[in-house]
Amino acid sequence: MNLKFLTIVVFFLAFAEALMAQEFQGVATYKSRRKVDLKMNGENMTDAMQEQIAAQLKKQFEKTYTLTFNRNESLYKEEEKLAAPDVASSSGIQIKISQSRDILYKNTAAQRYERQEDVLGKIFLVKDSLSKPQWKLEKETKSIGDYTCFKATRIEEVNSQTFSSESMKTVDTSFTKTVTVWYTPQIPVSHGPGMNWGLPGLILEVQDGDQTMLCSQIVLNPEEKIEIKAPENGKVVGEAEMKTIQDEKMKEWIERNSSTREDGKSFTIKIGG
Repeated sequence: MNLKFLTIVVFFLAFAEALMAQEFQGVATYKSRRKVDLKMNGENMTDAMQEQIAAQLKKQFEKTYTLTFNRNESLYKEEEKLAAPDVASSSGIQIKISQSRDILYKNTAAQRYERQEDVLGKIFLVKDSLSKPQWKLEKETKSIGDYTCFKATRIEEVNSQTFSSESMKTVDTSFTKTVTVWYTPQIPVSHGPGMNWGLPGLILEVQDGDQTMLCSQIVLNPEEKIEIKAPENGKVVGEAEMKTIQDEKMKEWIERNSSTREDGKSFTIKIGG
């Protein structure tokens, strides 16, 4: 580690320590976007139709999230918005992804999290311990808005599924990926969007495979005091049990829809990762 980089880090850590002596709160807003890996085939499926459907998916994945936080707690959820009107597609296929009702609460001091999750219309409440990600602190810095940000990376094992409408089956695959984040010690909390946390500063940007999360607005110490509450609705399960439930619900969905697929129009979608 070179002297210049070390000096910058020490300065921000000292600055953060001074701020941590004060109780403070904040709300960060994030915009998400995702690259779409869509492969479709069939006699009636033209390149123009594939491009139109991919554009629909890309638009659906453009979402806004809020991260409400104090020193030790955070609450992360999708921002509510009015549903856009359905637009007819020349391909005859309408892609619509419903607004997520998932809510993620993290308590870094108690090292636990609670996640309210909607699985095909049924609400579950996942409660489990919080494991700190193994970050590698990098030397690169950049500015995001008015904040100086530092780069950190981690390697993650991913279990992914590819779903094909032609066979109505999913194929399990495993691989490793690099998650890159940018955090700012100017906001000295170890929070971030989703399960990204554990750094000496708020995470403002996440590059995770095909998905990018970028902070677009931060409000610190708002006039109205923020109350952070863990979600309470849903059947209580652990993370391992939740994974089993998700697999079972996916199989049920495939069986229910296998008899309604139109011939000549098949597609594959990568799920996870």
